[in-house]
Formats: sequence, C-alpha cells, structure tokens
Amino acid sequence: MKNHAHISMLSRSNNVGLARLAAATFASELDFTLNELEEIKVAVSEAVTNCIIHAYPLEEGVIEIDLEIAEDQLIIVVEDKGVGINDLEAVLQPNYSSKEEHMGLGLAFIDSFMDRFELNSEPGKGTIVKMYKTPEKLKKRQEGNVLN
Repeated sequence: MKNHAHISMLSRSNNVGLARLAAATFASELDFTLNELEEIKVAVSEAVTNCIIHAYPLEEGVIEIDLEIAEDQLIIVVEDKGVGINDLEAVLQPNYSSKEEHMGLGLAFIDSFMDRFELNSEPGKGTIVKMYKTPEKLKKRQEGNVLN
C-alpha cells in the first residue's frame, strides 16, 4: 500500500463537498488528468449522496470513506450502516430509483466514471460501494503504448 486515508462523517448534504475534495486531493498523488479527477469527484459525490438519501432516510447516520493507493490504482470505499438495499439487481439498472423525485443515475455515473465498482448490501445492515480507477496515462504506459 502506497497511501491510505480514512474519513468518517455524518450523513449531511453539506459533507458531500468535503468527500469530493478529499477524494480528488488524495487521488492527485497519482497521475490523473483534471478530467479524471472530476470523474472521481462525481463518483464519490454520487456514492455519498446515495448514503444520505437512501441509507439514512429518517435520521442522520455515519458514512465511512476509505481512500487507498495501491499498485498505482486508486481504491475508494464508501460504507454506511443504514437500511441496506433489498434488490441489488434493480438498483443497478439505469434510471431505477426507489424515490420518484430522483433520476436513478447515481450508480450509472459511478459505473461510467470509474474503471469498475462493486456494490454489496444487506437489508438492515448497510451498503458498501467499492470503486477502482487507474490513470489513463498509467494504463497506456503499462500496455506499452506510451514511451517513458
């Protein structure tokens, strides 16, 4: 492990900016472009916002964020101990939302902006979103497409 940070915050909407900024600042240790850093901020924002809206609908709870750089890859874990997700297959469909007033694009954005992500949840126990991203420059270098 090259670097690690942990943030624990209350599920308040004004903490979304903190999560975004912390993730982008931490990720800047790798060779991400400005566009990639924006994508990371959006993905983290969506994951944290989902915790605020869906995990703790009736009261505040705690959101845990782990940031790690390992093997030239950024790994972000956003975890809550909220209500959990009853139907994981349904929430992975674009435009699905359990709330009418929401568009249901949060996980689609995460899927689009990160290299991959994992979603684990247990009703009544909480949800974990684990996201991975490697800078495009490093991917190309590893593939031998860019001269060092």
